[in-house]
Amino acid sequence: MDKRLQDNSEKITHFGFEEVKWADKQQRVAEVFHSVAAKYDIMNDLMSFGIHRLWKKITIQKAGVKPGQKILDLAGGTGDLAYQFTQKVGEQGTVILSDINASMLDVGREKLTNRGCIGNIEYVQANAECLPFAENTFDCITISFGLRNVTDKDAALASMYRVLKPGGRLLVLEFSKPIMPLLSEIYDQYSFKILPFMGQLIAQDADSYRYLAESIRKHPDQEILKQMMLRAGFDKVEYQNMTGGVVALHMGVKY
Repeated sequence: MDKRLQDNSEKITHFGFEEVKWADKQQRVAEVFHSVAAKYDIMNDLMSFGIHRLWKKITIQKAGVKPGQKILDLAGGTGDLAYQFTQKVGEQGTVILSDINASMLDVGREKLTNRGCIGNIEYVQANAECLPFAENTFDCITISFGLRNVTDKDAALASMYRVLKPGGRLLVLEFSKPIMPLLSEIYDQYSFKILPFMGQLIAQDADSYRYLAESIRKHPDQEILKQMMLRAGFDKVEYQNMTGGVVALHMGVKY
């Protein structure tokens, strides 16, 4: 057995607030997203009161994608960002919608096909920690509400850096740490009481949405994630808080 894999198999990580074996987390996360895939879009609108569309719109604007470019939308789920990118890159460009979860990828493929996306989009099931693409392939990579579910975030950031072209940009849109105490208190009440109730009511799955709330609290805050991106090799790393820091958009460039 590879020594790194052996070492990881003995490590402990978190699955929400629960401690699990490093090697088991990926499967546990997969079960969550297999469960929620069919209701994912509906729940996103309900959970965020539709504000997730504004967060994603800002991400698209900051990406600065141009016609003819090649874009990777990681943990792309049901394709909200990927669809917008297909409109930006045009017929000469390419968008790859990638997700580790087959159920999510299937929902995204069906959704985008129904919206007429057939010529400039591809679908790849892949693990962000070891992306199956050549070095210097993409002009831009986005990962939206997916990094917190990755077991080895440092490996994932290094993998993204590897497959970006020099001058390419990474944008990480993720839940983060509210910057105002009152907002943080309200957010906690909403996350741990209302969110699981909504998950049970709409998706018949309170546990998965309880995990999603817990996973947000275990995710690195704004400054820690910035330092992780710098360690992975990215330059000009900055972040923009949205909705009082409930969400943050981190951006970095490969030189």
